[in-house]
Amino acid sequence: MARVFQVPAGSSRSGARRAAGTPAVPAPAPAPASGEQKAGIVAGYLAPHPPHLVYAENPPQNEPRSTGGWEVLRWGYEELRRRLRAHRPDVLVVHAPHWITMVGHHVNCVPNPRGISVEPIFPHLFRYHYDFRTDVELAEAIVEEGDRAGLVTSALREDGVRVDYATIGALHLANPEWDLPVVSLSANNNPYYYSDASLAEMETLGAATRRAIERTGRRAVLLGSNSLSHLHWDTEPELPEDMSAERPFNHAQYAGDMELLQTIREGPTSRLKDAVPKHIEATSSETKAGSLTWLLAAMGWPDIAGDVLAYGTVIATGNAVVEWVP
Repeated sequence: MARVFQVPAGSSRSGARRAAGTPAVPAPAPAPASGEQKAGIVAGYLAPHPPHLVYAENPPQNEPRSTGGWEVLRWGYEELRRRLRAHRPDVLVVHAPHWITMVGHHVNCVPNPRGISVEPIFPHLFRYHYDFRTDVELAEAIVEEGDRAGLVTSALREDGVRVDYATIGALHLANPEWDLPVVSLSANNNPYYYSDASLAEMETLGAATRRAIERTGRRAVLLGSNSLSHLHWDTEPELPEDMSAERPFNHAQYAGDMELLQTIREGPTSRLKDAVPKHIEATSSETKAGSLTWLLAAMGWPDIAGDVLAYGTVIATGNAVVEWVP
């Protein structure tokens, strides 16, 4: 059984700063020496997390075994992995919808999370043994920058708390070698009650994330782990990977996804400020959790198009793998 924990709002350092008054502005990261690669956000990916994709790959960390399935999406992730390596990041920073926090935004500051992550609806598909490193310095910097920006932010330091399957799924699919340190952020679950009401706050969190990355001198790749349209079947075939049963929930859900992806493909990203809320309303999109908005805001809403590497459905939900390089 997963452990239940409570973390007070804000870190101990942020509380001390509030008591002491306005904090000092941190020194900027030093400029790179000649020949060095510049620090900052080097790429961002829409990296959906359906557990079926991990199940279909049969990695040694996952207990259930499959015969394959969902190949087009998995091929898109293969291309993502190739491109991610070319960017030579120091760290992966992920925001996913299923580490839900009722109060504010939490950042995992546990140095070496280890355990088993189980998908509660599909435990027969996803029982994944994880063991990875956290970039604690960057994680703490994100907490500080979020607090400085007026957000309720907390540092999770409770060793042994189970990491959610969406975080693990996105990280595995982007980097199955697990040889890069990670920072993972929670999803404040206000949008599960108030639709897209928290998207403006996700922009603030994205900007705080960018400042922390630049301040610590990291080369970071961001993973926003949202699916798109999110109506889905309530039963599955006897063989979960039976692709004859895989299709969009209905035409309206598919059409909504195509409209959003066309906007992504045309660019610039600023058009998505209006397109994402419209898509949420039309398709019950999982982007209501804010991962995509966080990602694009952290990148400064660059004046570019996204490169759609793959699109496919998983139990009828729409999923796209997309790259933005600022």
